[in-house]
Amino acid sequence: MQQNEMDFFATPGAVTLVCGVDEVGRGPLCGPVVTAAVILDPENPIAGLNDSKKLSEKKRDILFDEIKEKALSWSIGRAEVEEIDELNILHATMLAMQRAVEGLSVKPELALIDGNRCPELSCAAEAVIKGDGRVPVIGAASILAKVTRDREMAELEKQYPGYGIGGHKGYPTKVHMDALKKLGATPIHRRSFKPVREALEASEILES
Repeated sequence: MQQNEMDFFATPGAVTLVCGVDEVGRGPLCGPVVTAAVILDPENPIAGLNDSKKLSEKKRDILFDEIKEKALSWSIGRAEVEEIDELNILHATMLAMQRAVEGLSVKPELALIDGNRCPELSCAAEAVIKGDGRVPVIGAASILAKVTRDREMAELEKQYPGYGIGGHKGYPTKVHMDALKKLGATPIHRRSFKPVREALEASEILES
């Protein structure tokens, strides 16, 4: 049975339009950070919403389509590699969350943000630690963000072969680290992240 988002923070009926917000991609060494904001329709429930990491890829794909079809409103926000390097990953994530919420066609009264920080928004906001597994509307946002980013990383692997990006999604796995040392950094790598800086410095030394 789905938990009612209103039971989580407020007296039922006190707030009627709640959006869940989550991000994917803070830890990877390359690619954007992607966020999603979702307002579910209480008259059109979706079964099985949960933290996207706890779901199989097949289940995420099914729910991805169902959320987009049934939600009152949904929006994807992002911050690009250049913004991550300029602002740092925390501020870039907050910016991407702002973009997701601002992109909703329906204005929420309350935003429930996965984690322990809230971006500056035009509506009220509450941070919910581990919210993607506790509050269905945040789980819905986590699914939209993860599927969107995972599909994008699979496409980027075609542009930048040899790094295994489609598999590890940019995270610092051994395969990724070995490829960075061998091939150097690509335009989609985050220069402000230490392993990428070290790979760039090592390649400069080899070239000198």
